[in-house]
Amino acid sequence: MPSTQTLIQAEHVSRDYRLGETVIRAVNDLSLEISSGEFLALLGSSGSGKSTLLNLMAGLDRPSSGAIHVRGQNLAALDSQGLARYRRETVGMVFQSFNLLPRMTLEENVELPLRLAEVDRAERSRRVAQALERVRLGARRQHRPSELSGGEQQRGALARALVNQPAILFADEPTGNLDSATGEQILLLLREIQDTLGMTIIMVTHERPLAERFANRIAMLSDGRLVDQFAMQTGARA
Repeated sequence: MPSTQTLIQAEHVSRDYRLGETVIRAVNDLSLEISSGEFLALLGSSGSGKSTLLNLMAGLDRPSSGAIHVRGQNLAALDSQGLARYRRETVGMVFQSFNLLPRMTLEENVELPLRLAEVDRAERSRRVAQALERVRLGARRQHRPSELSGGEQQRGALARALVNQPAILFADEPTGNLDSATGEQILLLLREIQDTLGMTIIMVTHERPLAERFANRIAMLSDGRLVDQFAMQTGARA
């Protein structure tokens, strides 16, 4: 079960974008708390602000106003090096597009974050093997992305996100490019990771049935605002 310790606290967060003379408010005075070990789904239609909020919490973007605290640290107060360290040491990211480098093998793709973090070679090898086994792709390690199915590529992207042993996994429409059966397999894998590693998972989706089935809690966004949030019954996560 998720613990009740607050891991992420967004306080009156707004994010504005300027388009010529027009100011577009993608996130509008939004406050939200996320507990350690929780699987939270950010649900809403296209343009509701859910991906913008995800990027802000992941340290990929900065709020125009407000604060986002992760483990008590205000992301808005970090310089670019501090944000890069946060992304490298605390965050794993999975996107709708798998973003695997086509000329690298799956093993090399998964190893890349460890090389960037200057992890020792022997430790890199151990962690890559562990991550690939966790997503059940150990036998495909020497294959290139073009030799893998969409589901396998997304599992490879998930292994890459896990290899740095992050505290928080952010998933932006992770099933968006997959058929329903393959998408369900990815979400089953995410929930297994949450259950076995105690990892906090924050997933953006517009598919309410999937959110209701797999998440602990749903936060509904509309026009950049948090309009509703509710916990799911344990029995619903079958």
